[in-house]
Amino acid sequence: MKLSIIIPAYNEERTIEELLKKVSDVQIKGYEKEIIVIDDGSEDKTRDILDGLKNKIGFTFLKHPKNIGKGGAIKTGLKKVTGDFVIIQDADLEYEPKDYSLLLESIDKDYQVIYGSRNLGKTQRGYFLFFLAGKTLTFLFNFLYGAKITDINTCYKLFRTDIIKNIGLEEDGFEFCEEVTARILRKGYKIKEVPINYYPRSFNEGKKIKFKDGLMAIWTILRYKFKKLPF
Repeated sequence: MKLSIIIPAYNEERTIEELLKKVSDVQIKGYEKEIIVIDDGSEDKTRDILDGLKNKIGFTFLKHPKNIGKGGAIKTGLKKVTGDFVIIQDADLEYEPKDYSLLLESIDKDYQVIYGSRNLGKTQRGYFLFFLAGKTLTFLFNFLYGAKITDINTCYKLFRTDIIKNIGLEEDGFEFCEEVTARILRKGYKIKEVPINYYPRSFNEGKKIKFKDGLMAIWTILRYKFKKLPF
């Protein structure tokens, strides 16, 4: 079996090398790894660092000429995926690649989509307002979609490859989380959550999400509740 790891990267010069080494080093019983990194129009040294690493660490390196957004980078990465399952990995150090196994072990015939939740078990939390915003978005989503998700905006989302490739993604920004979750549930798939580790970073350390991204997330939740989908 093969796990494809999609890593969108935008201005992550401080963390990208360490993150890639962690992803490369992690061992997953029963799986080989395929690492796909998308530089999303970085304006710092991220692209140069990746160019220097591609011969040391085996990964597929894709480049956007300008910044599109996390969702756009994920869609680009999906075009190159050859694994049986796909997981999303941020290019910072907030999430622990050793947790891949926890998600993969939760796959069964009823659950082919697994989310790693920061709200199950005990883990660190970031800014209180961000925590509150995440809980609010999750509550709104659950209310409208009749779901019981605890962490809609988690990075760690694991999909069977044919599901994520054929779900019809459209959004380019951070609202990828709301869109993909809405599409998954509306198509009849179930989502299982497992507790994961989380090490939040500050704005000084490169955190990028902004207030406007929260507003876009609300709009996306509402839009995909009523949008006619082609299935």
